[in-house]
Amino acid sequence: MRREQAAHIDELVRAASGATTRRDAVIQDSWRRCVSEHQLDPEVLRQPCILTPTRLREHQDAMEEFTHTARFGVETLYRQVAGLGYVLLLTDAKGITVDFIGDPTFDNNLMRAGLYLGADWNEQHAGTCAVGTCIHTGEALVVHQTDHFDATHIPLTCTAAPVYDPSGALAAVLDISALRSPEPKESQFLALQFVKGVANKIETANLVNRFRREWIIKLAASPEFVDVEPSYVLAVDGSGRLLGFNNAARQLLLREAGAEGAGAPRGLVGRRLGEFFELELDDLPRYTHALPAGQRLVRLAHSGTPLFAATLAPPSRPGRPVLEPPAPALPAPLAGLFRDDPAMRLVATRAAKLVNTQMSLLISGETGSGKEYLAKAIHAASARAARPFVPVNCAALPESLVEGELFGYEAGAFTGAAARGKKGLVLEADGGTLFLDEIGDMPLPLQTRLLRVLAEREVTPLGRSRPVPVNIRVIAASHRDLVAEVKAGRFREDLYFRLSGAVLVLPPLRERRDLDWLVARLIAGRCHASGARFSLSDAAMAALTAHDWPGNIRELANTLDYACAVAETGLIGLDDLPDRLQAGASGATAPAAPRATGAPWAPAGPSLWSPERPCALNGPSGGREELIAALAAHGWNVSAAARDLGLDRTTVHRRMRRYGLVTLRQGASQMS
Repeated sequence: MRREQAAHIDELVRAASGATTRRDAVIQDSWRRCVSEHQLDPEVLRQPCILTPTRLREHQDAMEEFTHTARFGVETLYRQVAGLGYVLLLTDAKGITVDFIGDPTFDNNLMRAGLYLGADWNEQHAGTCAVGTCIHTGEALVVHQTDHFDATHIPLTCTAAPVYDPSGALAAVLDISALRSPEPKESQFLALQFVKGVANKIETANLVNRFRREWIIKLAASPEFVDVEPSYVLAVDGSGRLLGFNNAARQLLLREAGAEGAGAPRGLVGRRLGEFFELELDDLPRYTHALPAGQRLVRLAHSGTPLFAATLAPPSRPGRPVLEPPAPALPAPLAGLFRDDPAMRLVATRAAKLVNTQMSLLISGETGSGKEYLAKAIHAASARAARPFVPVNCAALPESLVEGELFGYEAGAFTGAAARGKKGLVLEADGGTLFLDEIGDMPLPLQTRLLRVLAEREVTPLGRSRPVPVNIRVIAASHRDLVAEVKAGRFREDLYFRLSGAVLVLPPLRERRDLDWLVARLIAGRCHASGARFSLSDAAMAALTAHDWPGNIRELANTLDYACAVAETGLIGLDDLPDRLQAGASGATAPAAPRATGAPWAPAGPSLWSPERPCALNGPSGGREELIAALAAHGWNVSAAARDLGLDRTTVHRRMRRYGLVTLRQGASQMS
């Protein structure tokens, strides 16, 4: 032992003189600090400094509330390591051991080593050691055997982690130490993770206990762990200002404050929540446990980093009613797909619950109904928003090239291959979303390859022997009835079930109630050559409303593109619409009452929307004559009749079918 101590002292002297050693940089810096700043002599072997009971009680009294909070975590950690010969120390910010758990049969040996209540492990007294060096650096570390400065501590291995108070100041150090251990320092790295984990739990418990009457916000990078193992925890007062945080949250906020570009970040306590997150105090009730974790996405204000949140509301004060949290709002990308349409709201609400799941989605709907728009909105609302959205039209890719386009290929994989190979669309989407449009038109042989990619989450480019892991979210879409395609043997059943983790069905445009809003959106921002913004005459809007739109939103967009191109002024008239819409509008009359104006989504100019009034058609069969009369009064313009009756247009269509009034001609003949 003396020979080992002598060799250790020689190494300390060389390090103090500036020579490089095989030690970690943190250990070398501490050794030099012990000599130059603390004036410790490497050749002096020191006895442990243990405080008198009176002085120890002073330190314990100052830490009483914190120690009470930390005790459960301390005991939990000791139970995990006790059988391995460790003892556990909790020191205050000065390095004084205020709590201790160890095997009482080794008390004498532990006391001689300084692993005991009242021991002072500050670096200026004990030299390089886990507690003292942790206090100086503010970081968790292992000081193993000959890492210690004092040669009397060579047999020890010590692992420590800092515990910070809610303001970010050091509150305590949690340490586990052993009198004997294996020689390799790596043997203690698992112990380091144990100590860091418990230190984080103690910080969180202390924060929640301190601010139990305020808003608590828990954050994690994964929705699966935000409710059970949050990485970041904050406390916020009733005005939305930060009161405290655990150390991980403090580091996160400092990084985000640095992203402001305003130089060194100022203090964090007292700053507004909205300075760091796209989140305000009024939003917090939406992030309670009542909402599925995958829907509680928030982003950092400057870096845009996505996180998942869980909020704990302060207890209600006596005599004040407890308000129910407001219904969760749809993510903006999904809310922007419709306006006041129940069918679309149902689709968007269901999609919002699925945005951050790993399951594949299948979007079904007629051609032109907006399947790709919905897929893009799901991607934009998800945690993958910053990663690529890669659309693939399976019906447009030539069968001879589709495999190379999807999965990529190595250089020289086949005749005509690009000299540098091709990455492939699946790998292009790595980390993001792969949108497979018209999946029902994919050739059967390729369906087999795609099934393997979805099952294994890896892809093998042509000409390559080893697969490449890929992290993608797959959204597929088709206007075909894939169940019928499966029964007909044109689509693999196993691929269908792999793709249809959830099925979203888009309504056709003829069944939607927000045609007027869609029209306003599609012509918004367009201007005629004269500088006037486009608007629609009553007759033009009546023609759009009466049309059945077999091509759905795509047909509507093309129609408005045509109308804006041929209109002689900013006002689009009936004559500016394609011939098929003019023919369908013949005989239609404009509604008597003008549409209400002033809504932020309504286009400028003459309007068509009219206030609704109560409907007279209440009975299941007694309203046939009233319906015929209303249709006739409006020239068999279904939309105008629906407004006059106070009904939805789809309801009128449904009753027309029930009463046999399928076409305008049939209805007119019955009137005669």
